[in-house]
Amino acid sequence: MKKLNKLVLFLLALPALVFAQELKMDSPIPLDPSVKTGKLKNGLTYYIKKNKKPENKVDLRLIVNAGSILENDDQQGLAHFMEHMCFNGTKRFPKNTLVDYLQSIGVKFGQHLNAYTSFDETVYFLPIPSDDNEKLTKGFEILEDWAFNTVLTPEEIDKERGVVLEEYRIGLGADKRMMGQFMPKMMYNSMYAKRLPIGKKEILENFTHDKVVNFYKDWYRPNLMSIIAIGDIDVDQIEKLIIKHFSSYQNPKNEKPRKTFDVPNHKETFVAIESDKEAAFSQVQLLYKDYDEPKLVKTIGDYRQELVKNLFSTMLNNRLSEIANDPNPPYTFGSTYYGGTYARTKNAFQSFAMVAEDKQLEALKVLVTENERVKAFGFTQAELERAKTSMLTSVERRYNEKDKTESNRFMTSFQRNFLINQPAPSIEWTFETTKALLPSITLKETNSLIANYIKDDNRVIIFTGPEKEGLVKPTEQQTLDAISIDKASLKPYEETVLAESLIRNPLKPGSILNKEKNDKIGITTLTLSNGAKVTYKKTDFKNDEILFEALSFGGSNLISNAEYEKVQWAMGGLTEAGISGMKLNDLNKFMTGKVARVYPYVGSFSEGMNGSAAPKDFEYLMQMIHAYFTDLNFDQEAFESYKAKESSFMANMSSMPSMFFQKELYSYLLKDNPRFFGIIPDEAAWKKTDYKLAYDKYKERFANAGDFNFYFVGNIDEQKLEEFSIQYLASLPSVSTKEKAVDLGHRMLKGEHKKIINKGKDPKSTVNIMFYGDTNYDAKEALAFRALGEVLTIKLVEELRENESGVYGVSARGSMNKVPNGSYNFSINFPCGPENAETLTQSALRELNKIIENGPEDKDVNKFKEAEKLDYKEKIKQNNYWMSNLTRAYTNSTSAEEILQVEQKIEAVSAKDIQAVAKKYLTKDKVVAMLMPEE
Repeated sequence: MKKLNKLVLFLLALPALVFAQELKMDSPIPLDPSVKTGKLKNGLTYYIKKNKKPENKVDLRLIVNAGSILENDDQQGLAHFMEHMCFNGTKRFPKNTLVDYLQSIGVKFGQHLNAYTSFDETVYFLPIPSDDNEKLTKGFEILEDWAFNTVLTPEEIDKERGVVLEEYRIGLGADKRMMGQFMPKMMYNSMYAKRLPIGKKEILENFTHDKVVNFYKDWYRPNLMSIIAIGDIDVDQIEKLIIKHFSSYQNPKNEKPRKTFDVPNHKETFVAIESDKEAAFSQVQLLYKDYDEPKLVKTIGDYRQELVKNLFSTMLNNRLSEIANDPNPPYTFGSTYYGGTYARTKNAFQSFAMVAEDKQLEALKVLVTENERVKAFGFTQAELERAKTSMLTSVERRYNEKDKTESNRFMTSFQRNFLINQPAPSIEWTFETTKALLPSITLKETNSLIANYIKDDNRVIIFTGPEKEGLVKPTEQQTLDAISIDKASLKPYEETVLAESLIRNPLKPGSILNKEKNDKIGITTLTLSNGAKVTYKKTDFKNDEILFEALSFGGSNLISNAEYEKVQWAMGGLTEAGISGMKLNDLNKFMTGKVARVYPYVGSFSEGMNGSAAPKDFEYLMQMIHAYFTDLNFDQEAFESYKAKESSFMANMSSMPSMFFQKELYSYLLKDNPRFFGIIPDEAAWKKTDYKLAYDKYKERFANAGDFNFYFVGNIDEQKLEEFSIQYLASLPSVSTKEKAVDLGHRMLKGEHKKIINKGKDPKSTVNIMFYGDTNYDAKEALAFRALGEVLTIKLVEELRENESGVYGVSARGSMNKVPNGSYNFSINFPCGPENAETLTQSALRELNKIIENGPEDKDVNKFKEAEKLDYKEKIKQNNYWMSNLTRAYTNSTSAEEILQVEQKIEAVSAKDIQAVAKKYLTKDKVVAMLMPEE
């Protein structure tokens, strides 16, 4: 059999070997031939690609090769400020009419329409419908105006200061303070340590108007710009639109040179040991910086070398992941890779770990030890083969989806091609070339890399973590000592013997008792001999995807209060033990190259599993489902490892003002709930945790497969699904009992309440306005309630952000639930300055009351409808949307056919419906909670 398998593999590899012989290492990497690219006379570069997923939509980007690194000393923060101004008024779209127009065609501000500013570039995102020439033309008018016709009046600039300062305020905290300390060492003597994109508060408050105008004139110019258009489009039409809207603009005379900025080398090993009273997590970073600038990847030989580097990182990270599962792990998470820093001009070999607050030195030592172990002994052939398999599987999945890939997934490669000359080949080329090159890569090549990575100079070590009484910070000398390894004591990595199957016990297959089809929505339901039901929908939305979910009512609500306290925090760690006698590390190795994952859970009123697989690995998915039902390992040592990682990760979360706010707020609202034991487990909670009881309760919840509905959506082979259902699902144990979702009757505090919670030293606050309670669930009301949240968000952005300049972001959300009890929940949330919290709260409630008293404006209701219909047209062709619909129908005892009525129901929502639910639910008691700084 083994000889036959080797022969099959050889025959499969023959096409790749032939292709490999045709490859010349000095040949250039070709640009994706499906992309039409060009450069206008003024230097503007464009990329256009036809892609039909999603239909009738085009993703547009404007890339400006300029960011905060180009700011003058008196312009710090103005690259980002300029990004804001582009949304505040342009030649064709004065004031706020730009956002207003886009919302009217279904484009949501912040969710669809967005932008970002980094050190080296500024990028604008604009997805729009492509089935309407007028909308398409408007899209290019918007891009043109952003690029060259933004209105920068003193009035609008001053108005936006408040919004940008609020964004600056949001970023304040422990991480920013510690970053300010370690950046001068990480990016030694470099502009990158001095030009954080958010800028400086005093400059944002006081800069004169000409400073931002000058930045716009200097850097927003054609030869620093690119337009990318990918979508369901006519390529020639898009090219004409680009030529029409961008050809007439000229670069400035005596233009400023677009410099690149180096990060100077240094002989020292810099050590930064930073702490903060509000830091929630302890981290370790180790960087070995290159001496020279990164070599451009241009040829096939360069691409091959990138594969070698990626294989190296994969193998080393697999080892680090295994260590994280040790009984007393040195870190919660650890990884190492070779790649870019904040600067385009500097790469580094970098290690990172999330650690317990008192294990920074230990974690650093382990990271260095594993580097040295590779240097001394290299990797094993088995590790290399697993890494190659993982890499090829990943590339093959992308190749299999080449005609089903969403447009936005292509964007980054073309963006990087423009900005840093990174190759952007087609997925066909990438797959064939990777497949051809991988077999020739040897252990000698991967093992040799680390000799160039590790060095004694140009090195930086960074510790960040909490500052509190009794916690002793490592010293610089201790840190330097930790990277000095006793190389003589090192031993080679040892492989373990892997199991051959996910199923280790004999199965007794069942049968299919009934098969029922619903042609309206294309689903089939099987009733199995053990009582379980299997519902599936075969789709062609993705070539290489099958989604899975299993559901049964019951959950932790069927566990007593005393038992729940002991198992609440343990349930999440049960799968750390592995399945079918395989430990987690061995399971991960066994699944190398196999695309199948299952995640079981026990919720409050239900238990279930979810996961996914590639069609070729569908049987492994089914085997994992069976194993998680019947053969979950019991491993106290594995659970102790999980507990150590989780407790160290959560130990200081309450030191974050935002988490402290949530903890205190819900402790107040749920003080009468006997099953509420906090949102963050403390040391006492972990001591009460009973792993054996949690394991027994899990087994109890999954003892009756006959009470489960199994759902599959995707590229399903129906014959195989039936075969696997008979073998792996119908063979699961069952009894005739059917459980229901149980409402325990516990509720949050009733009445009108105001809760002020003080935490943090930064001048920043959070406001949370809540309405909640019981109701008889009504689907029409639920939709109107959700619409109310979206419509109110539009008004709150207009008032609190645009008119009052008091917030950076604000949102309102409304939802209703049917199970386990009929309920409603509505909230308004925003961060702001403490001095404005009360005023802005009243402004928000005033906007809400306008809707209660007068109803929403029709134009805002139409914005909601357009956005929902646009989303629906995309989602109706996504597997996860269908899966959500099927499981929601099960949970709410409704018909899955309602998915066909969504557009009709959206269109039927009226201003009166929205006003009615606002009056009914939001004129009752409410909770106003505010996070304020410590006095």
